[in-house]
Amino acid sequence: MPELDVSHSAVMARLTLSALERASRDPSCWREPTVHRALLVSGLSVLTEATRRLQNDLEASLEED
Repeated sequence: MPELDVSHSAVMARLTLSALERASRDPSCWREPTVHRALLVSGLSVLTEATRRLQNDLEASLEED
């Protein structure tokens, strides 16, 4: 199951970066509200996953002490 989490997080990160790259080439895409929503949702997904991983690492390091 952890591999699935890694895969999902990596895909969301790549999608976010890809969308930002496209948006930087075509300023007109920023007129679409769905572009804003998609970037927010994917960015929040990556942030949530990163926070979860940091919490897990912190808990694991505290258990080792």
